[in-house]
Amino acid sequence: MSTASVIIIGAGISGISAAKVLVENGVEDVLILEATDRIGGRIHKQNFGDVPVELGAGWIAGVGGKESNPVWELASRFNLRTCFSDYTNARFNIYDRSGKIFPTGIASDSYKKAVDSAILKLKSLEAQCSGQVAEEAPSSPKTPIELAIDFILHDFEMAEVEPISTYVDFGEREFLVADERGYECLLYKMAEEFLVTSHGNILDNRLKLNQVVREVQQSRNGVVVKTEDGSVYEANYVIVSASIGVLQSDLLSFQPLLPRWKTEAIQKCDVMVYTKIFLKFPQCFWPCGPGQEFFIYAHEQRGYFTFWQHMENAYPGSNILVVTLTNEQSKRVEAQSDQETMKEAMSVLRDMFGATIPYATDILVPRWWNNRFQRGSYSNYPMISDNQLLQNIKAPVGRIFFTGEHTSEKFSGYVHGGYLAGIDTSKSLLEEMKQSLLLQPLLAFTESLTLTHQKPNNSQIYTNVKFISGTS
Repeated sequence: MSTASVIIIGAGISGISAAKVLVENGVEDVLILEATDRIGGRIHKQNFGDVPVELGAGWIAGVGGKESNPVWELASRFNLRTCFSDYTNARFNIYDRSGKIFPTGIASDSYKKAVDSAILKLKSLEAQCSGQVAEEAPSSPKTPIELAIDFILHDFEMAEVEPISTYVDFGEREFLVADERGYECLLYKMAEEFLVTSHGNILDNRLKLNQVVREVQQSRNGVVVKTEDGSVYEANYVIVSASIGVLQSDLLSFQPLLPRWKTEAIQKCDVMVYTKIFLKFPQCFWPCGPGQEFFIYAHEQRGYFTFWQHMENAYPGSNILVVTLTNEQSKRVEAQSDQETMKEAMSVLRDMFGATIPYATDILVPRWWNNRFQRGSYSNYPMISDNQLLQNIKAPVGRIFFTGEHTSEKFSGYVHGGYLAGIDTSKSLLEEMKQSLLLQPLLAFTESLTLTHQKPNNSQIYTNVKFISGTS
């Protein structure tokens, strides 16, 4: 059995930032248990077509405002290469199934109609929640262009309907990570500041990879963690940084069971599945001028290979296209072969650019939903939700603390949300540890009296409390 003061389950950005804060505050005997063979979690780089591509988080969102985004600060500090992304032009690059681009006026009117409809729907939901008479709900999008814009608006640009803290606090600009070291290099650079490393490799035995935690047993004396390979670890406290999708699955069990208020809150939180499919071509056949990084495909089925991006801005000459699917479309594609997905994608591209375009030479399909260590891409709280829901998800249960982007009150779903959540959770745990240390002398004192069958009088207790508080 290995022992530590704190065990951290998961080495994503929340787990790494949490561990860093603990070590910097004197809790050096932390132990990080990671289920996979790497750190990073849902930040994961893979080489494809001779360039690194980000399978998970790929942007630093919220840049250029009065307040500085902490992840942007990390990126600047470690010279992470990024490219500015302008989504606003995407709505004017909408192709129909015959390969024609919708006129700017039609696209603009359709977009305004979609925004107005979304705002009306939001007000209707707010009215229902407050018990007021709601306005008549807007009609659902029906035509291909309406469905395409609805997809863009609700899956990418909700800031135009509802103020989102990321853009309000940090700014409205977004930067695509295009660095050979990958987005994950930020985590490795953070880890180097408190773990033993050599030539970019982490050698510190406080990080244990390929340790799949299956059970967390809690008692008044501490926490015991058991892994899939039979390893057993013991600590005073545990920080669980597993994703909300994992918490909803049966991968991780707790003994005793988590209280009902906790499990109900976890199950109520939605999980967003976000799949970026990468396609490599022998040559570029799509427009690559200014304002043409993103383009849209309007189909009768919402979200069917709708949102496209070329990688020429990030990696000139790479000849790579990326199409983003979400939720049910993501799950559908994950369940089929890559060859079937390639065939569907090529059919869409030939609708837009003609039957003579070359066939893709390679395809990369991430599977975040079927990955038992992730079970989705990020948390997705309802537009109208009770703040108590998030508070219950975030709240510790005895010696078990919870962190991750899903515990961030303002920035859930974002990398900076996960980063800040790890810091906040560690600060809360440090406060708990401090209070526990203050109480230990009093508990030892009263226990000794119990063992000797003495009943403490008020004077004895008062003197001991004065000693603990530092006044005597």
